[in-house]
Amino acid sequence: MEDKKPERVRRQRYKGTHPKSFKEKYKELQPEVYKEDIAKVMEQGRTPAGMHRSICVDEILKFLSIVPGQIGLDATLGYGGHSLEMLKHLVPNGRLYAIDVDPIELPRTRDRLAALGFGPEVLIIKKMNFSGIDQIAGEVGPLNFVLADLGVSSMQIDNPERGFSFKIEGPLDLRLNPKSGKPASELLKNISQQKLQELFLENADEPYSELIAKAIISKKQKGISIATTTHLQQIITETLEFLPANTRKDLTKKSCQRCFQALRIAVNDEFGVLDKFLEKLPDALAAGGRVAILSFHSGEDRRVKKSFQNLFREGIYSSIAPDPIRPSAEECNTNPRARSAKLRWAIKA
Repeated sequence: MEDKKPERVRRQRYKGTHPKSFKEKYKELQPEVYKEDIAKVMEQGRTPAGMHRSICVDEILKFLSIVPGQIGLDATLGYGGHSLEMLKHLVPNGRLYAIDVDPIELPRTRDRLAALGFGPEVLIIKKMNFSGIDQIAGEVGPLNFVLADLGVSSMQIDNPERGFSFKIEGPLDLRLNPKSGKPASELLKNISQQKLQELFLENADEPYSELIAKAIISKKQKGISIATTTHLQQIITETLEFLPANTRKDLTKKSCQRCFQALRIAVNDEFGVLDKFLEKLPDALAAGGRVAILSFHSGEDRRVKKSFQNLFREGIYSSIAPDPIRPSAEECNTNPRARSAKLRWAIKA
């Protein structure tokens, strides 16, 4: 008796002419198969779902001046775009160490880069926080260069299950490592109005921090749990209905972005992690070693700027960026997510 061939399972169709949900974008989620479709999406100035477009690549490579045989660190691996370009300059005989806390994206990036010919003989990937840079240097010796891209990767933002964006409903999570710590929804359950107001103000310079914090706590006092991204967005939107009609939509969107940013920073202790990284960084660098840091909001940039300036005055850094380097107008046009980026650098004495 002949074995029956398994029935072909047809792909579930989406409604309308274009896919809208993250999972329906099957072409964007398979860039190696649908290269032409990916190119079209990028030509429109959008980032394909499940992908990330690295920022300031040329500017970073120009500064780092990587040569074969060096040892470097990508402190925030993400999608691996920066790592890929650095690896091209390291071979032969060089090594790149790369770290990230995201247990979901890290193995995907490892497989992607291995398929391009960069396996463990040249690329050593570790799941850890970049505040542990001293552990890396302790294992491999002083580093010739370090890159830290402090932004959240697009594939994290676009996946509604991660809870980073209010554009599509998902759990109010915001954790870079969803297997560690507590989600933003839990943070809101146990925070006071004063602390929440301070969080919005300190982490994101939110001008309506008091009103939004009051509205959120009011919901909590009524026994209403804020468990989804769209629910939080709705509360912020309702709170800001007093704004002038001609500017309300834009201002509300910015407040939503700032509040989500503030919660993400708190949930992941991003400022605390960055401060530890900046403190340990000089000892991890070799003499003449170079570091480049990409930041995406004022709280991060202030910390990087002050650290570099203080250590320059102490003679630990021989040179630092006089001003932040911004992405070119052309890059911002093709990749709008680059607009808020600032690149600062320093050279170890």
